[in-house]
Amino acid sequence: MAAEPDDLLCRLRQKVPPIPGQITTILLALKVVDDRLQSATEIERELACSLYLLASESRQQFDLGRRSGVAWPPLLDEDLGRIAAGVRQIFLGTRQTAAMGGAIQPLA
Repeated sequence: MAAEPDDLLCRLRQKVPPIPGQITTILLALKVVDDRLQSATEIERELACSLYLLASESRQQFDLGRRSGVAWPPLLDEDLGRIAAGVRQIFLGTRQTAAMGGAIQPLA
């Protein structure tokens, strides 16, 4: 998987905020993936890896940037939480509750 210079993870690694609308696009894409996988019992390894990296590395890069003084957009922290919740929802295959995390907010 070759990274594009404007993909979210590349931007966060460069300590640059997301492009306007980028988070919304990602959240909508996660909803489409979730809808399509509702009846699936397995997820392809490449998709699982991409989802994992999106959720975990975006948070790591955000935290690294914050510790080094980056002034991230005010809602980025919450947006990354929404991305993580969307990925968790896909992995759990449920829109109700997580086994360990309580209620999951549905992707809008």
